[in-house]
Amino acid sequence: VIRCRAAVAWAVGKPLSVEEVEVAPPKAGEVRVKIVATGICRTDDHILEGGFPDVEFPVIPGHEGAGIVESVGEGVTSVKPGDKVIPLCIPQCKECTFCLNPESNYCLKAHLSEPQNLLPDKTSRFTCKGKQIHHFLWVSTFAEYTVIPEYAIAKIDAAAPLDKVCLLGCGFSTGYGAAINTAKVKPGSTCAVFGLGGVGLSVVMGCKAAGASRIIAIDINKDKFAKAKELGATDCISPHDFKKPIQEVLTEMTGHGVDYSFEVIGHADTMTAALASCNMNTGVCVMVGVVASGSVISVDPMLLLCGRTWKGTLLGGWKARESIPKLVSSYLEKKFNSDLLITHTLPFAKVNEGFELLRAGK
Repeated sequence: VIRCRAAVAWAVGKPLSVEEVEVAPPKAGEVRVKIVATGICRTDDHILEGGFPDVEFPVIPGHEGAGIVESVGEGVTSVKPGDKVIPLCIPQCKECTFCLNPESNYCLKAHLSEPQNLLPDKTSRFTCKGKQIHHFLWVSTFAEYTVIPEYAIAKIDAAAPLDKVCLLGCGFSTGYGAAINTAKVKPGSTCAVFGLGGVGLSVVMGCKAAGASRIIAIDINKDKFAKAKELGATDCISPHDFKKPIQEVLTEMTGHGVDYSFEVIGHADTMTAALASCNMNTGVCVMVGVVASGSVISVDPMLLLCGRTWKGTLLGGWKARESIPKLVSSYLEKKFNSDLLITHTLPFAKVNEGFELLRAGK
């Protein structure tokens, strides 16, 4: 058993509490990882706000990390102690019907099919003050050591800087892949990106990499505009500067709406605005943001009847265990610079300050 620090969420609405926890050794098919760095993703904030009713408390959140394998359980063959790895918030068992489908990046072991509050054998590897602590998405990167099933872990290049590539565990891969894999943005096309947090800015990078000629970035926080332009946005607009709905503004700017739109906020009203802002016949709208649990979106069916495509994306459409290591190699080859998304680097004890910066849009 390893004793180490972890940021525990004891209850909804409470700040994280940095505690000493005990982390049990990995059982068969499991890997124990020393987490070196973790990003803070809005999804972790949704847990603290109670936005995921199927997440059980107390829990150790975090799902955007990178680390080094400390030990492996019986039967583990894809990684060994000392390997650099990225934990995966969408597993890839390589056996289920979804994993065997070349067009799918979902896995039937993922959280949407079966809760991942405990490891697959329905027990936890975390205890604190004598209490069982739940896992989150099987990764729980807000712990200095964590135990993860082998099929939710990807071995990456030994040269990768873990404090930079941890972003590839969720945010960067989700946004970049939404443009490249899910929308399949074509060269010369026009794109609109709603929301310029880390994931939205990654969408901008993906649109640019795919050769889009015009990328319109939309946010109510104008402090985000300089970074968006640095990463490839050609236009930056705030809905607050117009008296008419933003979809009308975008249609006027482009003639018949954009070719591709991306909603990277997670609000029902911006979802419908993003859908309405793309071309009525050939436009593609991709839902990237996570809407609050229980939300319902009402849509005029004519928006879709004319031919628009509305689709969602999970982890940017990447088959995680196969693709994340390739993305890390692309990072090392300087095919993209995700380092530009990093605004602050904090010691682990200041994890709550990180959330305050996130909520403040900083």
